[in-house]
Parts: sequence; C-alpha cells; structure tokens
Amino acid sequence: MTKRERSFEDVLWGRVQRKRARIRSEIHRNRTRSHKIPTWVLAAVLGAVLLGWLWLVVAG
Repeated sequence: MTKRERSFEDVLWGRVQRKRARIRSEIHRNRTRSHKIPTWVLAAVLGAVLLGWLWLVVAG
C-alpha cells in the first residue's frame, strides 16, 4: 500500500488544528490555575512604577 502525499492544504489545516489545540490547552491551564497575586495588586504596582518613572522624567 502506498502512502498518499499530503497536499499543501492538508499541511496548513494540520497546523491550524495543532495551534487551536495549544491555545485551548493554555486557556484551560490559565482558568484552572489559582493565581498567587491578585490582579489589582499587579495593577497597583504597575501604576506606582509608571508614576515613579514619570516623576523622574518631569523632575529630572
């Protein structure tokens, strides 16, 4: 029995399916994992860093 050669569309469709599977598994991991630091704490730290940088630029 000879193996059928895959067409260009078959190769691209396989890549799309693998990419979708990777994205789905990553979303599932992110939804089931408990976060160590709340989002609001990260946002507050980012805001403080940006304000400090802005202060250095304006005052310097």
